[in-house]
This record gives sequence, C-alpha cells and structure tokens, in this order.
Amino acid sequence: MLIKLGNCEIRNYRINDTEALLKYANNWNVSINLRDGFPFPYTIQDASDWIDFTIHQNPQTNFAIAAQELIGGIGITLQSDVHRKSAEIGYWLGEPFWGKGIITKALTAMTKYAFNNFDLIRLYAYVFETNPASIRVLEKAGYKLEGRLRKSVIKDGQILDQMVYAMLKDELTSHEKF
Repeated sequence: MLIKLGNCEIRNYRINDTEALLKYANNWNVSINLRDGFPFPYTIQDASDWIDFTIHQNPQTNFAIAAQELIGGIGITLQSDVHRKSAEIGYWLGEPFWGKGIITKALTAMTKYAFNNFDLIRLYAYVFETNPASIRVLEKAGYKLEGRLRKSVIKDGQILDQMVYAMLKDELTSHEKF
C-alpha cells in the first residue's frame, strides 16, 4: 500500500525501518499518550518484532508514516462478532514532526483507505484526556466526540478519562471518497 501525503507517505513497513522505528518510538513523550502495548523504553527487539508482525499480517492493517525515513505509524484493528463492521484506528508520530499537520493528513488518508478497502461502517479512536493535540487531530479529520469514559484507563500510575471519537462511512463527503 502507498498513499502520498505531499512530503510524506503512508506505506507498508519494511525490514530496513528498524533503526528509524527505534529512533522515534523510544521516546517517553510519544509513549505516554499510547497504550502500554507500545513500550518504553522501546528496544531494538520491540522494533524488530513489530516490523515482523506487520509484514506478516493478513490483511495488512498497520502501516508506516514515512518522509525520508519512517517517522510514525498508523493502522486499524478490525473488530469481530457484533462489532465486525467497526475498526479502531490508532496512530503515533515521532516528536520532531509534531505540529506540522502530518498526522492529520495521515489520519484523513487512512480513514478513506479503511472505508474503501474494508467492509466497515465505523472507525473509532480512544484518546487520553491528557492528549489535547490528538483530540485536535481527530476533530480536524472530521471525527466526532461520542463520549467520555470516566476513569477508564491507568497510565504511568495515573487514572485517566478517555474520549471516544468516531467517523461513520456515510459521513465522508463525496469529494473525500476515492
């Protein structure tokens, strides 16, 4: 998969992404806004395992955000059973690239990709209350706040609320669809 985003792109992970993944993922300021499954410290083994996982995924649902090198990641988690028409979307970006509009473009593009390539009617994302930048990204990309889950997560010893944002397939305007 390849989606051009101007000076960046969303693409499949590659074996040679390991060093760049380690460089940008091994950052407390990145990991503090993500689930504990995204470890800190982030080791070379973590990077290698993640890339191996994504390369062998079928279907592939996790992708690299890259400029000259990998600078972040974005993907969906397909749901099952009664939730089978939904997917959770998640993303992260290396700290040197924050505030440049990259992740908003990536989220918008990945939203379109997911709706056009998977049998989905709903994409949703959870965001910690302590991450206003990600809340703005979701809102700029057209996601709507569905609710606040009070004291629903624990991160770094802190009990936090998280917000649920979602986009429905029929909310994409005709010019946004591929």
